[in-house]
Amino acid sequence: MRLSSSIPCGLAFVLLSAAAPVLAHHGFAVEFDPKNPITLAGVVTKMEFMNPHIYLYVNVKGKDGKVVNWALEGSPPNVLYRQGWRKDTVKPGDMVTIKGYRARDGSHLAFCTTVTFPDGREIFAGPGSLAQSGYDSGANNKK
Repeated sequence: MRLSSSIPCGLAFVLLSAAAPVLAHHGFAVEFDPKNPITLAGVVTKMEFMNPHIYLYVNVKGKDGKVVNWALEGSPPNVLYRQGWRKDTVKPGDMVTIKGYRARDGSHLAFCTTVTFPDGREIFAGPGSLAQSGYDSGANNKK
C-alpha cells in the first residue's frame, strides 16, 4: 500500500519540478513600463543572440556627456529568426537608434521594440503591438 501512494507523489513532484522554469519566466508588464517609451541612440558594444531573449548592449551618451551602457532585451531568438534576424544582424560597433520601453526599476534596462540603422533600415525586435504603440504622441525620451 505504501509503495502505491509514493508513485503518484513522485510523479507529481517530477511534473511540478519540470514546470518551475515556466513559472519563473516574467511577463512584459512585470519588468517594463508600457507607459514609459524611450528612444536611445548609440554604439552597440555586445549582442547576445540566445534564449530566452536576445540582449543588445549599447553605449549611450547622456545629456551630461557621460556614456552609459544600456541593456536592451528583445524577443526570443526563434521569433526573431523567423522575422529575418541572424546572429550578425546587429554587431558590436554598429550605430543604432533603439525604441523600446524602460524597466520599471529605473535601471539602464529597456525592452527593445525596434532597431534603426543610420541608412534608415528598421528592424523589429519585439511583438508588433509593442513596436507600433507608444510613439504616436512623439514620446522620444533620449535619456
